[in-house]
Formats: sequence, C-alpha cells, structure tokens
Amino acid sequence: MAKPVIAFIALGSNVGHREQHLSQALDYLRRVEGLRVVRVSSMVETAPVNCPPGSGPFLNAVAKLETTLSARAVLDALLAVELKLGRERSQPNAPRTIDLDLLLYGREIIDEPGLQVPHPRMHQRFFVLWPLLQIDSRVQDPRTGEPFADAYDRLPDKRRMASS
Repeated sequence: MAKPVIAFIALGSNVGHREQHLSQALDYLRRVEGLRVVRVSSMVETAPVNCPPGSGPFLNAVAKLETTLSARAVLDALLAVELKLGRERSQPNAPRTIDLDLLLYGREIIDEPGLQVPHPRMHQRFFVLWPLLQIDSRVQDPRTGEPFADAYDRLPDKRRMASS
C-alpha cells in the first residue's frame, strides 16, 4: 500500500446555495476510496474579480486531505465532483456552483498538461492563503521552501486579492 500524501484543495462557489455546494463537494470527496478529508477551514466570502458582470460573491474554503491516490487521480476526483454538482465551463471565470483546485500535493512540483502543483497563483490569493494558514500555518511552497505565511503577509490588500 502506498504511503499517504498530504494534499490541500481549494473550494469555491458563487452560484445558488454556496455553503451547501461546498458541503456537498466535501461529502462526495469523503466517499472517494483512497482519499480522506482531514480538516476544513472556515469559509471566507470574497468579491468576484475578472468575472462577467452580475457575478455574485464567492464563498471559499480550503481542505486538507490525506490520500494514497496520485495527484492526477486526486484531480480526476475533483473534476468528477464538479461535474456531479453541475459545474459548467462555458467561459473563463464564469459563475460556478463549485470550483475545486488541487493546491498542494505533498512536496511535489508537477507541471503537466492540465495539472500544475503547487497551484500557480495560490500565493497571490487571499481566499486561498487565509484558509490554508488556518489549517497549517507552517505549510511551505515546495518550489521555494518559503512559508506561505510570508506570501500572505505580502498581500497588499488581503480582502481585494480575491479572484476566481
């Protein structure tokens, strides 16, 4: 049996019953064999940025997972949950019932078609860093070894850094 890896995912929703969508996504993930939801941050609401006019605010959270799945298999599970919850990919930054991103997978650095870990923009996003640091204030960027707390401290306006 493979040794479990710690992974972190971001969850977001800006359509309908946002908290319910995040809760349902976590429930689906708890049913995935080889994946265990260890901890979930509190939720943070952020304004939509670079989204179509009329887009509602996002509700965001981060979850810590323990998994024996590969990073690609975790991503596939996330995409399957998005599909179950009605995620439509009609246009970039379109409103969405659920948005699930693989942020970190152990200390691995992955750059493959459709899969970049660490998430390439996570160090710029309040709505990712703040919940991530709630779960683990010591987590580091595998690319640089820098604590994500330092990236958080550099955010010029933590509330306005929200973007989808």
